[in-house]
Amino acid sequence: MGYLIFVLPAIILMMWAQHRVKSTFARGMQVPARMSGAATARHILDTNGLSHVDVVETAGMLSDHYDPSHRVVRLSHDVYHGRTASSVGIAAHEVGHALQHANHYAPLVIRNAAVPAAQFGGTAFTALLIAGFLFNSLQLVLLGAILYGGVVIFQLVNLPVEFDASNRAKRMLPEMGIVDAEGSAAVRSVLNAAAWTYVAATLQSILTIAYYLLIFTSRRD
Repeated sequence: MGYLIFVLPAIILMMWAQHRVKSTFARGMQVPARMSGAATARHILDTNGLSHVDVVETAGMLSDHYDPSHRVVRLSHDVYHGRTASSVGIAAHEVGHALQHANHYAPLVIRNAAVPAAQFGGTAFTALLIAGFLFNSLQLVLLGAILYGGVVIFQLVNLPVEFDASNRAKRMLPEMGIVDAEGSAAVRSVLNAAAWTYVAATLQSILTIAYYLLIFTSRRD
C-alpha cells in the first residue's frame, strides 16, 4: 500500500494520459486525411530513400511500432487502413523512428543499446530487493537499484526519442499536404497526449527506485 501511495502521482498521470490518448485518438478518427496510414507511411519512407523499409498490418489496438531488427513499420488495423488525422499521425510517428534509425539518431542508438539492460534490470531488481529485505542487506538492495538503473536510463533516453519522432510527424504531414489545418491540429493533440504516457512511465521508474531505497534505509536506521 505504501508503494502505491508513493508512486500515486505517476499512476494518476498515466491514467490521465491514457484517457487523453483514447479520447484524442477517437476525435482524430473523425477528421479526414488525404491518405491512409499505410499510404502515408509508404510515401514518407519512399520520399526519404527508405523504400527497403516495409509497412505491414499488425494485430491489436494502438499496437503500432517500428521494428528496428527487421526494418518494418507495423501498424494496427485502424491506423493502417484509416484515412484520418489519427491514422496518419500515428503512422508518421512510427516512420519517424525509421528515419531516426537510418540517420543514426544518437538517443535512439543509446535506447536500443539499453534494451537488454532494461529487460534484465527489472527482473534482477525484484529478486535482489526480496533478498535484501530477507537478509537485511543494504548491498543487495543497492545492487538491485543499480541494475534497475538500466530501466530508468531506458525511460529517460526514450523521452527525446519519442518527442523527436512526434515532432517529425507534426512537421512532415502538413508539409506534404497529407493533412490540412484541422488535421494538423488533431495530429498534434494525439501525439502530445501520447507523449505524456512516456513521461508517466519515466516518473514511475524513478519513484520506484526512490521508494525502495528510502524504505530500506529507514528500516536500517
